[in-house]
Amino acid sequence: MQASGETVRIGDSGAIPAALLGWYDTNARRLPWRAMPGAPPPEPYRVWLSEVMLQQTTVAAVRAYYAKFLDLWPTVEALAAAEDADVMAAWAGLGYYARARNLLACAREVARRGGFPETEAGLRELPGLGAYTAAAVAAIAFGQRAVVVDANVERVVSRLFAIGEPLPGGRTAIRTATDMITPDARAGDFAQGLMDLGSSICTVRSPRCLLCPLAEHCAARAAGTAEAYPVKAAKKAKPTRTGTAFWIERDGAVFLVQREGKGMLGGMRALPDDGWSARSDGHRTPPTSGEWRAGGTVRHSFTHFDLELQLMVGGHADCASLPPGEFWPVETVEAAGLPTVFAKAARLALAHR
Repeated sequence: MQASGETVRIGDSGAIPAALLGWYDTNARRLPWRAMPGAPPPEPYRVWLSEVMLQQTTVAAVRAYYAKFLDLWPTVEALAAAEDADVMAAWAGLGYYARARNLLACAREVARRGGFPETEAGLRELPGLGAYTAAAVAAIAFGQRAVVVDANVERVVSRLFAIGEPLPGGRTAIRTATDMITPDARAGDFAQGLMDLGSSICTVRSPRCLLCPLAEHCAARAAGTAEAYPVKAAKKAKPTRTGTAFWIERDGAVFLVQREGKGMLGGMRALPDDGWSARSDGHRTPPTSGEWRAGGTVRHSFTHFDLELQLMVGGHADCASLPPGEFWPVETVEAAGLPTVFAKAARLALAHR
């Protein structure tokens, strides 16, 4: 295992892209946002949209959302002209909602400029578009040489060169190694090939090394330690927060608020709550006076904390003193685009009506 700070040794780096690209030409996954080997590159809008959606999310989860977004907003100009609430509602359930806000900000800037920049440096200038996404769009959509490192690439490369520095610190060495083996031509196919290899063969558990086109180059396979990479730092225990959501129904409609534009679940419709956050429990105070009964508890896991959310159902609530919001028909509440935690609470309320 390579020690922290040790220089990555590559050997015959030219053999690695040749072997991987030969494998990719035959085994590339068919994905709705991908151009197959030998075909013209996909539109940058489609590459960018898919890459934003795929962050922290699986391909299986993204497929339906990707198709829905293209149906609603087939071009970046159409997305730029969309209402914020409509985009947030269409994103509901995909998680990491800051991505949806960044998606809109970036689309509007691209529309203002008249199109996507074609270089990695130019793409980095767009709002909400980080190093990984800029490299992916530059390589896949524009054929630029760029170093693309996602979780699958991270795993493959850390095993190829037995990079033993624990993450996140080890990412510098992993990126250096990836840079050294990324070819000048077909960098986009090379990146997608590494992604496919990590998804199908160089998997987290039980990697299928006998089927791997890079097996003869892999230091971890030679040592019999493939599953040890990438080395991850010990996880910190997540705190559990408590909060309350309030179900206020009148004439077949439920009261919803729109959360503040920034912060957790920002800009999304939701049930009113008691101010819980990643840092503190809620204060349990209802948004208005009335008769309240317990409606059960839902549990939800966020990246940095777990939440136990108690549902309180209001009877004879004083609707005149409610905060700004709207009454949404109960029968179509699923169309309101509630974030997953509030959608769980809504389903609980409906089950006990």
